[in-house]
Amino acid sequence: MHHRAHAKSWFAVAVMMNILSVPAWAETARWDVDPDHSIVEFRVAHMVVSKTSGRFTDYRGFAEMDPDAKTFKAIEATINTASVNTNHEKRDAHLRNSDFFDVQQFPTMTYKLTSYKSAGEGYTAIGDLTFHGVTKEITLTGTFNGVTKDPWGNQRAGFSAEGKLNRKDFGMIWNKTLDSGGLVVGDEVHIRLEIECIRSKKP
Repeated sequence: MHHRAHAKSWFAVAVMMNILSVPAWAETARWDVDPDHSIVEFRVAHMVVSKTSGRFTDYRGFAEMDPDAKTFKAIEATINTASVNTNHEKRDAHLRNSDFFDVQQFPTMTYKLTSYKSAGEGYTAIGDLTFHGVTKEITLTGTFNGVTKDPWGNQRAGFSAEGKLNRKDFGMIWNKTLDSGGLVVGDEVHIRLEIECIRSKKP
């Protein structure tokens, strides 16, 4: 009996040492957004009958996550508003002025994750978006597209996400009324993200 009790005690100690030697955050790491292989895009109604799309070309961000467990500690991003590009020089200049993004006064917009829910490869992310001097909560839904290793030994992860916002909620109210009674620019803005991240090699 004494021998079995002694063996159980050592087994319990060994289990505890094993648990303590592997911290819960051991697999959590920082993954930096690769802007060369990512898309930050928006789409808005134009003249009622069509939609105009554009994207931002200058941004940075990161996720602190464990891709195997599909758990996230943080997601943050910063976008330079002057990098807006709708493939139309005159329109882009208008978007940069005080009628819209007012890039001189508000040179960046930021996003910070506050909570999320996951189900399989899908997820719903809720976060604070700040631009034009206003912070509002937005919801993004999408998929985690997995992890791979590139030819140079970097670990890469991919995400797809979509969401929408009302630009008037952020104080962006410029518009013109058409003869038909419709508006030149729609209020609802659709967001599409295709994000590729590289696992940081920094300790």
